[in-house]
Amino acid sequence: MKKLLVFLALPVLAQQLDTGKRIFESQCALCHGPDGSGGRGPNLRKAKLKNAPDEDVLKKVIVDGIPPEMPGAWQLHPAEVTATAAYVRSLGKLVVEEIAGVPAAGENVFANAGCVACHIVNGKGIANGPELSAIGSRRNAKHLRESITAPNSFLPDGFQILEVTDAAGRISKGVKANEDLFTIQLTLSDGRHASFQKASLKGLRRITGQSTMPAFNSLAAIDLDNLVAYLVSLKGAE
Repeated sequence: MKKLLVFLALPVLAQQLDTGKRIFESQCALCHGPDGSGGRGPNLRKAKLKNAPDEDVLKKVIVDGIPPEMPGAWQLHPAEVTATAAYVRSLGKLVVEEIAGVPAAGENVFANAGCVACHIVNGKGIANGPELSAIGSRRNAKHLRESITAPNSFLPDGFQILEVTDAAGRISKGVKANEDLFTIQLTLSDGRHASFQKASLKGLRRITGQSTMPAFNSLAAIDLDNLVAYLVSLKGAE
């Protein structure tokens, strides 16, 4: 009887994973990558997921999302949620991608290229750009390589550079941090924040589709490999 139950369970599990895969590809792959290795969203090809330590929490995350970055899939049937969760768990059992570079050498490239002038790693650096202490848990090597060489291709939703001219004619340029009907706040290149009253501005120029990060496409191939390996190694607190 036990053997019969096992044989019956196998096609059921395969069907469940197939259903989960189809849902994942249609609703999750845009952010998490077609193979779950990350993109705009975290890398899911891990045995342990930070925001979903067990099955119940994973299902809740799928349904409710993680505001404001991840929308919830509340419209899914409970069986579809279970199938999607099963497929996500299966991703953690797949072979992890091989990285060509050497993380220790990449750390030197990171320092020499001046990356700490915009990014914080383990408490060191300036927070003008994204925090990178756990970037290896959220992005795969392919995404990281492309974001280094073509940063304009990976701008967050709503990202905008603003150039404001105040009443005295002084120009300030930075990333929009917040804006309402009356004020606007910028994050400047040194990590400081500046706030302006819109009514007092002489000029306001909005720059879209452009990152504050330069394209490091002139790096030697070995340096790029090493830098990517270093970033992939940054897993944060597990």
